[in-house]
Amino acid sequence: MSARAVLSILVLLSACRPGNVPEERHISFWHFWSEPRHRAALQELIAEFEQRFHCRVDVTELTWNEGKTKLLAAFNAGKPPDVLELGSDWVAQFSSAGVLWELPRDSIPLEHFLAATHPPCFWQGKLYAVPWIVDTRVLFLNRTALQRAGLPQTPPQTWEELLQRASQLHSPPSLYGCGVNGADPHRLYKKVLPLVWSFGGDLLDSTGRPQLTAPPVVRAVRFYTELARVGLIETQRQLDDLFLQGKLGFWVSGAWLAEKLRQQQPRWEYSLALLPGQTPLQPGISFAGGEYLAISAASPRKELALALVRFLTAGETAVRFCRAVPEAGFPADQRFVQDSLLLSIPYRRHFAEQLRRARMTPVHPQWLELEAAFENAVVEALYGIHSPEKALERAQQLLSHP
Repeated sequence: MSARAVLSILVLLSACRPGNVPEERHISFWHFWSEPRHRAALQELIAEFEQRFHCRVDVTELTWNEGKTKLLAAFNAGKPPDVLELGSDWVAQFSSAGVLWELPRDSIPLEHFLAATHPPCFWQGKLYAVPWIVDTRVLFLNRTALQRAGLPQTPPQTWEELLQRASQLHSPPSLYGCGVNGADPHRLYKKVLPLVWSFGGDLLDSTGRPQLTAPPVVRAVRFYTELARVGLIETQRQLDDLFLQGKLGFWVSGAWLAEKLRQQQPRWEYSLALLPGQTPLQPGISFAGGEYLAISAASPRKELALALVRFLTAGETAVRFCRAVPEAGFPADQRFVQDSLLLSIPYRRHFAEQLRRARMTPVHPQWLELEAAFENAVVEALYGIHSPEKALERAQQLLSHP
């Protein structure tokens, strides 16, 4: 969609907004869909809500680079938005701080939402956020490179099989066996957690305390360093670009890369597959990210704010947004994950299937501190500063004695 077309839609929608709306029918909504095409798709839904409820939704668009800082500043200043969008790994920080409104349990049909999306909704048994959009990561294979090397073009069934094939493909600088995120904040852990989960572990124990020295965690980090020896350590963005150029054998990424491949139609062959597991009988578990909607505890218009949350997170509405923005993901409402129009784009079928075997970030009020300590440990192991065991031990000590 051209910039002119997007502008025309926004002008038309603004012209259709209800007039003479009293102040008590105004609510504010802060979200992260700031790209023109995304903004237009969301604004169309908001305009429909405004007409239906005869109200005004004052929208503020945030960016992922500074949006969280702006949200924290708004809460600290006592001027938060009525409704706010939060990433799945942020919800616990806000809900545990007491700044979100506890939602009436009977107002949200949680049974409609994917089970993987439930944990971030709660803090200490109370409901504070509603799942909206969810997506995951899958394995990308360079079929042309595999064919030229005389290797099977079928997806590897285990991580060890992937490592072996990546080793056979690795011939830098023209081709790297696989992509490995390095010092890439907020992205690195998303590549290592699936290994931890596939090896039967987690970063938190049953009491919610960090357990970075648990055997499955150590094994996962050690295996990640082995992948790095037959791959290239870079950022997500750079590795996405390298896969687009056909210079990576294997790479774990999201729908944004699949959409770019669909649009660019490279001359070499590629395919998508589910993540491998520890054994052929134990399918891999991928990372799932989600967008949640919550209401500020200080909102003076909670009833109208709740109506907006219910409207946007309803499967019938969320699926319309996902159809308009294919790279956004899927409605968190599991009844619409298999929507025929969504799945008419072939690559999305792989993501829909992987969602059945996906998990979200562990729920922890200081998740960002835990995330940073874990990622720093992985980087130390990747670059040989410390062994995986030593790096994780240091991180565990840091979290135990801040």
